[in-house]
Amino acid sequence: MAAEQSAEQFRGQARLPGFAAPRRYDLRLAPDLAACAFAGSVAVDLHVAAPTRFLVLNAAELDVAPGGVGFAPAGSGQVLQPVEVTNVPEDEILIICFNEVLPLGEGTLTIEFQGTLNDKMHGFYRSVYELNGEKKNMAVTQFEPADARRCFPCWDEPAFKAVFKITLEVPSETVALSNMPVTEEKVNGPTKTVYFQESPIMSTYLVAVIVGIFDYVEDFTTDGTRVRVYTQVGKSAQGKFALEVALKTLVLFKEYFAVPYPLPKMDMIAIPDFASGAMENYGLVTYRETALLFDEKHSAAANKQRVAVVVAHELAHQWFGNLVTMEWWTHLWLNEGFATWVSYLAADQFFPEWNVWTQFLEESTTGFKLDALAGSHPIEVDINHVDEIDEIFDAISYRKGASVIRMLQSYLGAEVFQKSLAAYIKRFAYSNAKTEDLWAALEEGSGEPVRTLMHSWTKQQGYPVVSVKLKDGKLQLEQTQFLSSGSTGVGQWVVPITLCCCSYSHQEKFLFHGKQEDFDLSGLMECQNKENFWIKLNVNQTSFYRVSYDEELASRLRYAIETNKLSAADRYGVLDDTYALCMAGKQKLVSLLHLIAAYKDETEYTVLAQVITISLNIAEMMAVAAPEELGNLKKFLIDFLEPFAQKLGWDAKSGEGHLNALLRGTLLTALAELGHEATINEAVRRFNVFLEDRETPLLPPDVRKAAYVALMQTVNKSNKTGYESLLKIYRETDLSQEKVRVLGSLASCPDPVVVREALDFILSPEVRNQDAIFLLRGVCSGAHEVAWQWLKENWDYILGAYSGTLLTYFVNITVSPLATDEKGDEAEEFFKSRTKASIARTVKQSIERVRINAQWVKSIKAEADLGNVIRAHAHKQ
Repeated sequence: MAAEQSAEQFRGQARLPGFAAPRRYDLRLAPDLAACAFAGSVAVDLHVAAPTRFLVLNAAELDVAPGGVGFAPAGSGQVLQPVEVTNVPEDEILIICFNEVLPLGEGTLTIEFQGTLNDKMHGFYRSVYELNGEKKNMAVTQFEPADARRCFPCWDEPAFKAVFKITLEVPSETVALSNMPVTEEKVNGPTKTVYFQESPIMSTYLVAVIVGIFDYVEDFTTDGTRVRVYTQVGKSAQGKFALEVALKTLVLFKEYFAVPYPLPKMDMIAIPDFASGAMENYGLVTYRETALLFDEKHSAAANKQRVAVVVAHELAHQWFGNLVTMEWWTHLWLNEGFATWVSYLAADQFFPEWNVWTQFLEESTTGFKLDALAGSHPIEVDINHVDEIDEIFDAISYRKGASVIRMLQSYLGAEVFQKSLAAYIKRFAYSNAKTEDLWAALEEGSGEPVRTLMHSWTKQQGYPVVSVKLKDGKLQLEQTQFLSSGSTGVGQWVVPITLCCCSYSHQEKFLFHGKQEDFDLSGLMECQNKENFWIKLNVNQTSFYRVSYDEELASRLRYAIETNKLSAADRYGVLDDTYALCMAGKQKLVSLLHLIAAYKDETEYTVLAQVITISLNIAEMMAVAAPEELGNLKKFLIDFLEPFAQKLGWDAKSGEGHLNALLRGTLLTALAELGHEATINEAVRRFNVFLEDRETPLLPPDVRKAAYVALMQTVNKSNKTGYESLLKIYRETDLSQEKVRVLGSLASCPDPVVVREALDFILSPEVRNQDAIFLLRGVCSGAHEVAWQWLKENWDYILGAYSGTLLTYFVNITVSPLATDEKGDEAEEFFKSRTKASIARTVKQSIERVRINAQWVKSIKAEADLGNVIRAHAHKQ
């Protein structure tokens, strides 16, 4: 059998062959920070399980000298030399061929190799930082999903778990970190050798190595785990908040998962160049600076919340992901959806006043938006090639994943859910699991048909909209697949329905299996009085479906909102569902505007933030559909928002909460974007003081972004002072969060010439590649076509300079806001000859969004009474 094998059969395969599996890696790396290169050797203890003359493993962008490869069968005392070592770059594999069939059982494969410390933010790469005014390189690893192979030859798939013994040879003055604590350091003049403790069994994507010069703050959990936050020199005080959160989180998760944190230490480190938000490497978590550092004086409340949620997310992975690992990337959602959900659980525990479960609805909305596209994908998505993995680190895996977990937890009950989860973690600790394994554990613990319920949510894409009519005391329910395009999909789900009528005191819950069902209301009718009557499905928005009410029920809900009868989550849900239905052409814009007016006494941050987001989106579509009505619409929106802004003011009141701080920034930014003169004038006044004195209390971090956006409304090509002042702030600050605030404002100028200049700034060496997206996101609504033109002209450069998720952001952020069929055709034509596997899905989704916008624009144009309604609202307020 083995004799027939040839190297050819291993090409073009999605997975590595299973005839040999690693047990332990002894890895030595010697990075040269000045030359941006590294040398290394690895000795892999293998178990050969089937007769073979070949060993096939992953390697990419590495130089492997055939003379440096050998295999020593255990106890044989001899080393077999390969007859051929073939590097297959397109499959990122190394095929090692021997003359004879390898003996079954244990053996050690040794490989010597060299590589480059690249600047692509994946594999073993370099990040640039400043020390005493001098630029220096640090060496960093980012291996998820499939880039460990760029650092050392390995079996780079999650199911090939092994033990790692790591040794580093580094400059003597540097700090060397890895997953485990250091056992010994030997200094030898300008270099030192650092030996790390052997790791427990883990997947290659979680291995981490970092070399640079850092400060740190440290503390210990109540059960003695050492936790450190590493930062650039001089920034360690900014690590204190993350450290506090980490200490509490490790203790909380130890209780929640009923398993102690598995490693002797937890290091968290802020990396200046980092492609994602953070990465959960076992025992050494890497972060963007904006997701780990918090400066008491210059960070906003929103930054504080992001740090808390991201730290909790990454630490959840130490159990869910690292200890128990998905079997293959098809199950990525298990890792990411779960960690997203549980990070809110932790934040809610530590900061109950943040109302994070209401804020969680923003995550669900992001999931809803992507999943309403025909070009979405199921939560469990078949991955056939490594190129396809990057694109599923998206709102389906994270946000829809988290939302369906929340739906299931709310259906099964918190206690049953937690106990079953702990059982699952114990059962699969130090091994790999599939989605089915989690369902089995939850089914066992709850006695509920979890598999049947969840299959429809993870194995098919999309979600239902449940339409509700009231007829003769019966509710008639009907489910269809919701698509933003307005067409009807064929999906069908097992929907956990919850409903209440007139009050929250008595609720019904049942599983809705069919296409249609009638529900008898008589047991629920609390209010005899027709005046106070209302019905709400999906109570507190715990499930992942939308609801469409008939006209009578919708107007009763509007009344319930005006009279403050609904919970914040339900007020959010009614608005979000109506907006989605309106965009899909299922409801008129007029009815959405009437609904928005009902929120004039809204008190909850998340609900108002959503009103603002939706209002700005309507204004954006209106600019295309009916530019002559835009002024009136803006007047209506400004009149609606102004009372909230007057109440909050620019300055924080003593003792006010976190949510007010978030709201103030959101509100003032929106008023500036809508061109509200009073807001813009006040912003400019305060900004001018701030420009002279960065410590002034007149411009605290929570309103800085609003002031920057307002300032940019006053800029045009013949008067660019405001733009230049912002660049000055950008260049003078060393706080990443401040840099990001400026970048997010630069392109919010109404003058296309200035927007064009801001976009060009993205490609200058002054902007780190990871930060380009912030400037793109800030492009003001009138300038999307400028950004699209710019993307086309710079595409070849962008393709060379960015990769992975960063590249998909460029496409998504620039193409998706366009709103005419001509632009859709143009984008289709442009990408026809420029699509590659790693962006194919994103291109398709973005063009579909353009088509949906164009369709919405057409239906807005067709609404005869729209202008009158807007004018009436604008004058009524």
